[in-house]
Amino acid sequence: MSRNLWAGVLMVALTATDVWADDTVKLAIGQRGNWDTSISEVGQRVGIFKKHGLVLEIVYTQGAGETQQAVIAGSVNLGIAAGVMGVLSAYSKGAPVRIISAETTGARDLYWYVKADSPIKSLKDADGKVLAYSTSGSSTHGIVTAFMKQYNLNAKPTAMGGPAINLTAVMSGQIDVGWAAPPFGLDQLDKNEIRIIATGNDAEVFKGQTVRLNIANAEYNKTNRDTIVRYMKAYRETIDCLYQDEKCLKTYAEWLNIPEAKAKRTRDDFFPREAVNPDNIVGLDTIVKDAVELKFTTSQLTKEQLADLIQIPAR
Repeated sequence: MSRNLWAGVLMVALTATDVWADDTVKLAIGQRGNWDTSISEVGQRVGIFKKHGLVLEIVYTQGAGETQQAVIAGSVNLGIAAGVMGVLSAYSKGAPVRIISAETTGARDLYWYVKADSPIKSLKDADGKVLAYSTSGSSTHGIVTAFMKQYNLNAKPTAMGGPAINLTAVMSGQIDVGWAAPPFGLDQLDKNEIRIIATGNDAEVFKGQTVRLNIANAEYNKTNRDTIVRYMKAYRETIDCLYQDEKCLKTYAEWLNIPEAKAKRTRDDFFPREAVNPDNIVGLDTIVKDAVELKFTTSQLTKEQLADLIQIPAR
């Protein structure tokens, strides 16, 4: 066989090896475009996940409840930005979920708003009014539940899906209080078309605690642990890029077709880097107690259960 032919065979073999080295990971992600939920998308677009031998198939949902159900059903491998209370509730009922990282700590990014001319000035004025959250089991659901208890509200908690649907419903008068997260709604706020009456940090049980998690289907976590380890390496590397390299900030802005200034405002005003630290679930002892208090679980998860549930790959 000629040298050129051997070279061609070798090139084909190397190419085939590269193709087979890429593992496909199926993700469900709530709320397309939110800063924290965009880490996987941006990382894939700039080639970070490819570098770790991963191709991501991403499906966007209307909220963490839908995301979590897709993981439980096994239709996806990983769920991004699942509400912490929903995950504890599902696990306590025997659902096949495992936590592979924290996703967001603190809830300053989530806000509840009304039309600018609404008579509602604060949550205390929301008795008898529709108070929106995304989906059952989501972080917004947990926060609204906490609002109800904290302020002794007789509001009407209602699952309303994502920010776009909420805005339409608020502006048309179908609901009283909608929810959103930046960059969504910033233009309407700047134009004084809507007015914020509360943020997630106004819920005392969530302030400073981890509110969203990244989860895996339990069987997938067991049989594809190396893939999850590589996913988390790429995930952490993308976070570094988003906060240290303008390339990733520009990619985020281009993906959403928004000005870079708005992307930077979203990051700097609402998401300090520590808020997306994936390695620490902050306030866990309090979280498991609050889950009982807010009726997401019937009893506190034991240390043994938490050790089984939480399986964050080491750095």
